[in-house]
Amino acid sequence: MGRHYRGAYADSFLDGDIDADRREVWAKRLADPGETATVLAEYDGRLAGFVHVMFDRDPRWGSLVDNLHVDYRHHRGGIGTELMARAARAVTDHVGDNAMYLWVLEQNTRAREFYRAAGGEAVETSTVPPPGGDPTRLNGTPTCLRIVWPDASTLGHTTSQ
Repeated sequence: MGRHYRGAYADSFLDGDIDADRREVWAKRLADPGETATVLAEYDGRLAGFVHVMFDRDPRWGSLVDNLHVDYRHHRGGIGTELMARAARAVTDHVGDNAMYLWVLEQNTRAREFYRAAGGEAVETSTVPPPGGDPTRLNGTPTCLRIVWPDASTLGHTTSQ
């Protein structure tokens, strides 16, 4: 988690037991998935990435891509593109409104470029909510951008991550 979060998130949080924190968060999500979809990508039998979508999270912006992660060893190999396409397909299959959005750290220029190439548009800036509601897990007040796709069905043909 530290690669693109360093600087925005406190080193004490990133260097601590981040694995236990993430396991706890994901155990809760997967125990009661509600209106969500999670898609895993494998390469040579190993996890290479995943995307998690929460349907109809916002009345204006639609479904939230809550997480998209691709192992850095697989960047620019098409996995991110395929995961975004699968997220979009899940949204269009399960929700009447095809709008989709996500939040990305403003400092994560690589991800921002990927989302722009995928047709996403930055529409607003906000402060990053602290993980677990604990402000000591952040460095100051980092910002994030809301990236939107008014019609998720347009995500079928994007460039590689």
